[in-house]
Amino acid sequence: MDPVIIVGAGPVGLTLALALARQEVPSVVLDEGPGKDEPRPARTVVLREDTAALLERLTGVGFGGHGVRWTGWRSVRRRQVLNEITFDEGDPAAPLHLAQHVLTGALRAAVAHEPLVEVAADSRLDSIEQERSGVSAHTRGPKGTWWRGSYLVGCDGPRSTVRKLQDIRFPGRTAVERHAVAALRVELPWEGQALLHRMPPWRSSGPSAGEVTARPLPDGVWRLDWLLPPGKDLVTPDILVARIRETLAGWTDGTTPAYDLLDTGVHTVHHRLARRWRAGRVFLAGDAAHLLGALGTQGLDAGLRDADNLAWKLAPAWHHGHHEALLDSYQTERRAVVAARLRAADQLLPVLRGGGGLRHYVPGAARGHDALLTDGHLGRGPVGAPGGYADSPLAPRHLEAEIPVDTPFGSPVADVRVTAEDGSFVQLRDRLGRGALLVVLIAPGTGVWDRKHWVSAGVMPRLAAAVTALPHPAELLVAEDYPGAPAHSVLLVRPDGHLVTALNGVRPADLYAAAEATLGGAVQEEREEAEAGSGAR
Repeated sequence: MDPVIIVGAGPVGLTLALALARQEVPSVVLDEGPGKDEPRPARTVVLREDTAALLERLTGVGFGGHGVRWTGWRSVRRRQVLNEITFDEGDPAAPLHLAQHVLTGALRAAVAHEPLVEVAADSRLDSIEQERSGVSAHTRGPKGTWWRGSYLVGCDGPRSTVRKLQDIRFPGRTAVERHAVAALRVELPWEGQALLHRMPPWRSSGPSAGEVTARPLPDGVWRLDWLLPPGKDLVTPDILVARIRETLAGWTDGTTPAYDLLDTGVHTVHHRLARRWRAGRVFLAGDAAHLLGALGTQGLDAGLRDADNLAWKLAPAWHHGHHEALLDSYQTERRAVVAARLRAADQLLPVLRGGGGLRHYVPGAARGHDALLTDGHLGRGPVGAPGGYADSPLAPRHLEAEIPVDTPFGSPVADVRVTAEDGSFVQLRDRLGRGALLVVLIAPGTGVWDRKHWVSAGVMPRLAAAVTALPHPAELLVAEDYPGAPAHSVLLVRPDGHLVTALNGVRPADLYAAAEATLGGAVQEEREEAEAGSGAR
């Protein structure tokens, strides 16, 4: 079987390559650049805990040492503190902030040691040909040649060549917001704490007052973003330095503290969504499929979720073939989630940036404004939350023994401690991304006994037999507890960590039906029945 061709060697493409390799699927990454990335301290990423954990699983690197987990969040309007949130050490809600070149470097290092991944530098895509059995891609440059693959995934950014070659429209809004950006080493009063300052008092009123965001990085470095007024006015070095000096002076004692300016730039936010994310054997992921970033939302975090979602669906198709419903669900699930976040941002932006209209939506304009912005920056609410797949075509229907737990069906599971099949204690999230379904029995008290004493007792033998009989490889785990789950309930978890269902006890028939639906079997069966009925007519 030919490898999966991945076009683009940014974080999303490299993550996809590593995620496929963990499921024994080879890939070739076409990198139009020289194979290394220029350090840009002002180009950073903010990750939620589960996407940070995904990257750490794939690279073996603890990114906490390369970035900063925020110790808190502070929102200020003029001189008034509207909101202050403190994150305890290890708090899963604390975002991780790091430079993108650090992340990409760790991914490149992991790829260099992965025999199932080949990276072709200086390889720029210029054509794609599809057949029933595979896809061919031609690259130009010093190593221009034809590449043969089973599938092709475009992770090649906003100007995606893959998207253009497949004639996929990319509608949306251009230049929704612009921010002047600077990375500088300086001592600020809020160590480790991110800050959103709206209408700072040292600036004149009007649209130029805007807002400024400060986010900490390692080694005393901060990224500062100033919201720019609408238009295309040039941000000159002199203007940027003036903003830096007055902002720092406003935050300290009125005099500008010593600082070391490391990097600058202008960040332009676009909102776009590809009409299709799949065209036969060709898929889109990351910025090639969507652009979002206003109100604190992080586009890379969404792109990493694309890669995680697509990897476990390509793996069974690559190994076994005939998983069309499963592959179709990638576009259905991910596009719906991103579309919902874009709609929320587009509806709120005119209100938040337009001033007085907010009172018609949220009582208390300033605090309502702050709450919406805070949710966006912290990855919460309709703008910032990653979303779930409750309406997925892979969701099982009509399970008699299904019960609710604190995690909504289709949402990421809580990272509880579990006992693995070898008797070791691990976190549930550590077992993700291997291509197997996870079946978790909630059994209080098992943690204090050696596994050999209870693995053949109670419901375990019956559950183990049911897991063995599932239509897809699955791993049986045992947890002392899970939020909202009663004793002896059974959870089914997808390879990307989203909860499929929770069952009241060991119910082999329901468990099998849920697993079959998760792999697209139920959808495929409905499709075949519909086609047969159409043919009969």
